[in-house]
Amino acid sequence: MSRFKSDFLRTLDERGFIHQISDEAGLDELFAKETVTAYIGFDPTAPSLHAGGLIQIMMLHWMQQTGHRPISLMGGGTGMVGDPSFKDDARQLMTIDTIESNIASIKRVFANYLSYGEGAKDAMMINNGDWLRDINYLEFLRDVGRHFSVNRMLSFDSVKTRLDREQSLSFLEFNYMILQAYDFVELNKRYGCRLQMGGSDQWGNIINGIDLGHRMGTPQLYALTSPLLTTASGAKMGKSLNGAVWLNPDMLSAYDFWQYWRNTEDADVSRFLKLYTTLPMDEIARLSALGGSEINEVKKIIATEVTAMLHGRENAEQAAETARKTFEEGALADNLPSIDVAKGELDAGVGLLALIVKAGLAASNGEARRHVQGGAVRINDVAISDERKVIGSGEVTADGVIKLSLGKKKHILVRPA
Repeated sequence: MSRFKSDFLRTLDERGFIHQISDEAGLDELFAKETVTAYIGFDPTAPSLHAGGLIQIMMLHWMQQTGHRPISLMGGGTGMVGDPSFKDDARQLMTIDTIESNIASIKRVFANYLSYGEGAKDAMMINNGDWLRDINYLEFLRDVGRHFSVNRMLSFDSVKTRLDREQSLSFLEFNYMILQAYDFVELNKRYGCRLQMGGSDQWGNIINGIDLGHRMGTPQLYALTSPLLTTASGAKMGKSLNGAVWLNPDMLSAYDFWQYWRNTEDADVSRFLKLYTTLPMDEIARLSALGGSEINEVKKIIATEVTAMLHGRENAEQAAETARKTFEEGALADNLPSIDVAKGELDAGVGLLALIVKAGLAASNGEARRHVQGGAVRINDVAISDERKVIGSGEVTADGVIKLSLGKKKHILVRPA
């Protein structure tokens, strides 16, 4: 029996999204009796979010599904400063053009999870640059800055870790928590927003916003954080051996995204079904109880369900079929990831190590060499042990491609261009 009476908090609770809530009873009461507006902020530090941010997007998704209004707040203003929370050093400052370009690119993903529009329960995409970029500094210091205690700000874990390590914290970054707190107040004033959600590393920043709201006369505001996720083996969510698991399809294909989730560790299966799919809880309980070889079928379900939400059901099922053909039938599937290599370059011959790096299967020739020496590299399903081997037009198959494989799960088609 859930400790919550509101659909939203009950859903988050049973699916494992809740780490901390500032006032459980008060927030539960609010969700039970009215349509609540809540937001999560997203930093435009890259042209795409990665899979580590999916937990936040899913919280907004469930909020809308249970009849409330989510706001995805883009940090067009705060992105000019950069969130220093738990970072070892200052972020690189971005130009406004870069920030705007990143926001435009990131926005495309959200429509797969949220329904945007003008209605009372339609999601809103808002940019905090709308109010932060035109702030009068003296007025802001007098009206907002006076409510902040430097002593208290120094006590936050996110700041203390930097100072304890004697790493510098610039005045610019110190202002970030003031700006984020002010966002909460501004969103309340403009849109009646009552709740800010985020990862557990944002707790101090969110509480700051609640305190500022209290001092500036808003109604009671609330905080809800999700656990910071790592995989069962301790790896960061959203990071793979090949780098970030991007959400934008132009930065990572549906097939590679599917493969990331297919490689879920056994111990994470139940947790990921709850957090990252919309399958009903009784179905999740049934799938979580499966063991032995059946667990691999469950991982395929996770991969297909998560990929379907982001890339569409058709692309997800195509990725699953590509994987099945490649791994179970040994067939050459046309929609495997591919790279183009100039025909003239192939006629002249390309070094194996250089080709492995070009295909993104290794970051350097040294890493590629280790893969070859370890027996992990195959050309057209034939193991290659000679690191000095030159790959040329003679390796192009009847299908018009060269199949380059690393281990059992990574395959790239090399296409003469």
